[in-house]
Amino acid sequence: MKMNLPNKLTVLRMCLVPVFVLILLLSDNTDITLFRILPLIIFVGAAITDTLDGQIARKHNLITDFGKFMDPLADKLLVCSALICFVEINYISSWIVILIIAREFIISGFRMLAASKGITIAANVWGKFKTVIQMLLVIVILCDFAGIFGFLSILIIPLIILTILLTVISAATYIYDNKKVIKSM
Repeated sequence: MKMNLPNKLTVLRMCLVPVFVLILLLSDNTDITLFRILPLIIFVGAAITDTLDGQIARKHNLITDFGKFMDPLADKLLVCSALICFVEINYISSWIVILIIAREFIISGFRMLAASKGITIAANVWGKFKTVIQMLLVIVILCDFAGIFGFLSILIIPLIILTILLTVISAATYIYDNKKVIKSM
């Protein structure tokens, strides 16, 4: 399979995850602002590739099965890795991250079940909004971690609450909208 540009951006995003994790966890032991800003730069760069790959794929009709499967996986890997690291460095409670990851497993399992029955389930608006808010939460936490834009730290708790709500709502609507998959079991 020849990799098109959107798929290359997806692969790049996935390759950035271990780099992001390593630098974030190592930078927790330093007070050097520049080193603490690097995880923010890497995460924002990876998040931009998420926006770009989708726009390019749709605009130039470069949508592939690889992209349909790997793009959402890359998003989940990026966000969940960041959230797990935030537990490690005491920025977020583990139960929140467990809830978010559980939702991702449930929906991914639900999608696999649907695919086994020949049904393709597209992401819904709630899931897309959830992903945007999760990425925004990660960026705000990374800004606080880096010691820049200190005024943003007041957004952390409201964004955590909104993330929790959207995690539950997006899962519930996703399953409700596709209940025919469960009924066909």
